[in-house]
Amino acid sequence: MNREAVRIEKSDLFGKVLLDLDLITPEKLEIALKEQSSLDKNSPRRLGEILVDLGFIQEEDMLRALGAQLGLKYLKFSEFPKTVPPASYPTVKFMKQYRFVPVGVSDSVMKITMADPLNEYVLEALRNFTDKALEVYLGSGKDIMEAIEQYFGSSVQMTSIMEGMREEEAGEEGLELHEDVHHLRDMAFEAPIVKLVNMLITRAVEGRTSDIHIEPFENNVKVRYRIDGALTDVEALPRRIQAAVISRIKIMSRLNIAERRLPQDGRIKLRVSGRDIDLRVSTIPTIYGESIVMRILDRGAALVDLEHLGFPEDTVDKYSKMITTPYGMILVTGPTGSGKTTTLYASLDKINSPDKKIITIEDPIEYQIEGINQIQVKPQIGLTFANGLRHIVRQDPDVIMVGEIRDLETAEIAIHSALTGHLVFSTLHTNDAPGAVTRLLDMGIEGFLVSSSLIGVLAQRLVRVICPKCKEPFTPPPQLVEKIELQEGAITAYHGAGCEECRHTGYRGRTGVFELMTVDGEIRQLVLDRVSSDIIRQKAVRKGMQVLKECGWQKVKEGVTTVEEVLRVAQEGA
Repeated sequence: MNREAVRIEKSDLFGKVLLDLDLITPEKLEIALKEQSSLDKNSPRRLGEILVDLGFIQEEDMLRALGAQLGLKYLKFSEFPKTVPPASYPTVKFMKQYRFVPVGVSDSVMKITMADPLNEYVLEALRNFTDKALEVYLGSGKDIMEAIEQYFGSSVQMTSIMEGMREEEAGEEGLELHEDVHHLRDMAFEAPIVKLVNMLITRAVEGRTSDIHIEPFENNVKVRYRIDGALTDVEALPRRIQAAVISRIKIMSRLNIAERRLPQDGRIKLRVSGRDIDLRVSTIPTIYGESIVMRILDRGAALVDLEHLGFPEDTVDKYSKMITTPYGMILVTGPTGSGKTTTLYASLDKINSPDKKIITIEDPIEYQIEGINQIQVKPQIGLTFANGLRHIVRQDPDVIMVGEIRDLETAEIAIHSALTGHLVFSTLHTNDAPGAVTRLLDMGIEGFLVSSSLIGVLAQRLVRVICPKCKEPFTPPPQLVEKIELQEGAITAYHGAGCEECRHTGYRGRTGVFELMTVDGEIRQLVLDRVSSDIIRQKAVRKGMQVLKECGWQKVKEGVTTVEEVLRVAQEGA
């Protein structure tokens, strides 16, 4: 039957509507009606809810049918606006109790989405409260609750908490920061402090933040989030609650709240918005008190495929072949926060199979991969990279991943592992791919060991992606193009004008720029001769290596990122 051709009357029974639309069979309707009639009259349930619970109909189909019967449009969550205009709205508690949410407002009309649009009490209360006409839509209870949280949850709660604290602060001028440990512990468990810290973390997780910075200054405590690699101010906390907030975070991460003179490191595990989150916490003393940085690690985040990291096609082909070799060492280099670990995880995920034993030793474990043995470094009990790696090779692995080569001992064991039939992945902090060779030599590794074990080095950076919502053509000035040192005449590039979607930054998300050096016979000879990294670079470029700037420039021409971003991450001459 053509559903569009069915004429629905408001007087039709809902069961008949569902039958007319071919959404259920008469047999299923009869089962649901029997279930409904058997319920306690003091706790009745609607027929549609029963049908959904029994699995006879999808909730969306049920709501569309109900909307057709009532003459109301059904709105999915994806059709809700991202935000609602500032206006006078009912309390969040009232909205949650009666499951409705405003989705728009004008001078004379308020648009609302309701789970129960037949509730005349709510409709009348809203008309009296707003003194406006109502335009009613139908929505699911789950979508409505999610929208309430999005529109009024974090920001409203944060504002009310902060206003309450500022009122207290105004009434207690000249209050000194408390030094008594017992008093700090009591303050850290007070409801406003607990709510404030929870809200800072929740907002960060929901806002795609990688790091939370809490920094004390003379007059206030700044809270900044790092989003897409750039820091942005989000809050200024009163100076008087500094000690309580820091103590709360220390208690959560099991640090010593009495120790304020030395740096400390800890970890918090919690569940935020249905996701398992790890926070790596670092404290350091500054002139105005302890500064805290919390790195957010989403344990439930999906791994990114190697092909979706931003590799140019020819580079990903070369790298994919490299990681399938049976033995040797592959290094991924770049500064902190350049995506090295993500690339290594994507590499391991690509080669992970039942016929390979893969063991990693990491600090911290950022993703958990099915089928891979992952070890967390614990220096306090002697489990360092070097010590752990020494025992890993006795576990008969095929592939080993070392989170980072930090010292000569770790480097030597990793290289010997590569020479004895294992494929070894690791990271180094160097500016470019050729620099990894000289870094190993400077550590004290013999040249013949480096040349014999190293099969490839991948240098990388992360550039911000132009926001697709506000992307527009843009011709960069010639002096800016000249800085890229790859003059190709005038080009049309793009940039982001700034919108709500990207927080008016012009960027949303990040992608990689890469430089892959394959260590072949000629490069190996240069390593043995212990030549400078510049000479190795020149040889690699002549043999076809695309440097970071060239990869970035390619993304500028494709409209993925901006010239400014490429210049920000790729140093002169890189």
